Formats: sequence, C-alpha cells, structure tokens
Amino acid sequence: MRFDRCSWEELCSLAFQALGTTGGLLLVTQGKEHAATNVMTIGWVSFGIVWGRPVACILVRPSRFTHVLLEEIPLFTINVPPAKLQKAVEECGRYSGRAMNKFTHCALTPVYLGGFPVPSVAECVATLQCTVVEKTRVEPSTLVPPIQETYYPQGDYHTIYFGEIQASWKRAEP
Repeated sequence: MRFDRCSWEELCSLAFQALGTTGGLLLVTQGKEHAATNVMTIGWVSFGIVWGRPVACILVRPSRFTHVLLEEIPLFTINVPPAKLQKAVEECGRYSGRAMNKFTHCALTPVYLGGFPVPSVAECVATLQCTVVEKTRVEPSTLVPPIQETYYPQGDYHTIYFGEIQASWKRAEP
C-alpha cells in the first residue's frame, strides 16, 4: 500500500466526508513511558489556519488513555477511514487502549510515513501528521449552559490540542 503527499486542504475535505459516513476519524497517539501506540475514534475536530500555520484542533478528555499518551509525546496522526472501516471506528470509540491493543483488536495496520514517529493507519484513505503547538482546557465558566449541561454533566472537560499539520498523505489508487 502506497501513500503520496497531498495538500492538507484536500485531506480536510476527505475528513469531513468520512465524518458523515463513518461517524468518526481515527486518532493515533504514542507514548513514551507507556510504550504504547493507541488508536481512538474522534468526532470533534476542526481545521484551519492559526498563528499563520495549518492546524488541526482535536478535543480529548483527560480521562482517556489518549490524553496520557499525548502528554508524554505531543504528536498525533488523524486518519480518514473508508466506509468499510465503520465497525473499526465504532470499536475504537467503545474500548480503551489501557485494556487492549485496538490495532490488533480491529485488524488495523500501523504504517510509518515520511519519517514521522507516530504511525498512521494503513487501511485509511488519508492521514495528517501533527505536532502539538498549544493546548488549553475547556473552561466551564465560559461555556454556555446548554453545552455544559449536554456534554459535561460529569465535569470531564476536554483538553483542546492544536496540532500543526506537518504533512498530509493520501493512499495511492492501485
């Protein structure tokens, strides 16, 4: 399976299409102390230009294993799954990487592209490689009540990671 470089804007368009068909994207992180590579489903993501850089913003709750890994190594990949991976997307959102290797469980293959130290998912149609340049916590005092009541009834407020897009890759057609 071969991946070619593509523009991050093209990849973002593919990501939004996948969110509509599979309900999520696959976020891959890797730890240092935990020596683990984890894949997690994300549905909350934004793309754009921040500080003059192409950026992907992801939201991860501190209770997630992914959060632990991002704190150890502030790098991640966002992977765009094809429709046939919908079951894997669901499974990666259902289970914790603390309890199992989700790559193995979902028959996904980690692949390293262009020397980036965090893998992508070989079965996905595209991937973004990102380096965290900023992180901030969602502040309860600034949230409008309907958002706080709907998404944070337990008080597990997300950390927002701003990842500068280092490279984007699209799977080459056979």
